[in-house]
Amino acid sequence: MTEGNFVDYVKIYVTSGKGGKGSTHLHREKFIEKGGPDGGDGGRGGHVYIKGNKNLWTLFHLKFVKHMRAGHGGDGGSSRSTGHDGEDKYVEVPLGTVVKDIETGEILFEITEHGEERILAQGGKGGLGNWHFRSSTNQTPRYSQPGMPSTELDVILELKVLADVGLVGFPNAGKSTLLSVLTSAKPKIADYPFTTLKPNLGIVAYREFQSFVIADIPGIIEGAAEGKGLGHYFLRHIERNSTLLFLVPADADDIKKEYEILLDELRRYNPEMLDKDRLLVISKCDMLDDELKAEMKQLLDKSKLGIPYMFISSVAQQGLTELKDKLWEMLNVEDEKPENSHGL
Repeated sequence: MTEGNFVDYVKIYVTSGKGGKGSTHLHREKFIEKGGPDGGDGGRGGHVYIKGNKNLWTLFHLKFVKHMRAGHGGDGGSSRSTGHDGEDKYVEVPLGTVVKDIETGEILFEITEHGEERILAQGGKGGLGNWHFRSSTNQTPRYSQPGMPSTELDVILELKVLADVGLVGFPNAGKSTLLSVLTSAKPKIADYPFTTLKPNLGIVAYREFQSFVIADIPGIIEGAAEGKGLGHYFLRHIERNSTLLFLVPADADDIKKEYEILLDELRRYNPEMLDKDRLLVISKCDMLDDELKAEMKQLLDKSKLGIPYMFISSVAQQGLTELKDKLWEMLNVEDEKPENSHGL
């Protein structure tokens, strides 16, 4: 999928179908002079559904869809014939899509399972025919109910990427390179900030044909929680990840400080982010000799980070197997993590 085809935010105007009106027909038949009321009910208006589809990864197919209208219900007929129901419309979305009301900003619901269906705009109920209104004092009612009107709604569909692991780091920290060597994904890679402007997903093949999904998301800058840089565009995509991988390059001036800045941005955006499992990965360690690496480990142990850390090099393929093992363990072991973590 090319970067331009990744769409994670669309606005759609949806209209359900209106209900058909009930019939006021009076029965007419040879030799039956006063047949009485036999008007049928109107049909139900069509609903507009949102449906989850695990085979979709983006909202690109809805990029140019501005309106979605369901069919109207048919009017009732004679002989108590009920009008046809209006045609339902289905809007298929990838898993992790949040549906919001534009006018109120309220989150209506979220789609997280394949095949999950939710009614976004309910069709109008069909009106009752005059047959329902007959009585001993009114044997030939000449009135019926109109159908209920349609429902109109302006909504936002917002995709929050569903991945097991989210890569968190400053621009140009090496996230795209790491994704490219761990998975078969081919993200855009270059030596300048903000190369990644859209999230990239990759499937990491693990032992015994098992796998997990990792997401490389646009890099954070200070102030992202307030909307600076790529701001919320980045941050909303890591709300769904169960594990956060903080990537800091080995040539950073202060590894602990960079990690704390990243963590603070997540805290200000959504404090619940801090409940997720976290792993600090120092990348580009091929530029470190054994002495420098030992010195850096000593500094990190003294700084009491409170989370496990690892050294890797995507280019030199160092520490990648150990990284996959550690991530798999974090994703699948439910036991409590030890408080005192040591570098690997």
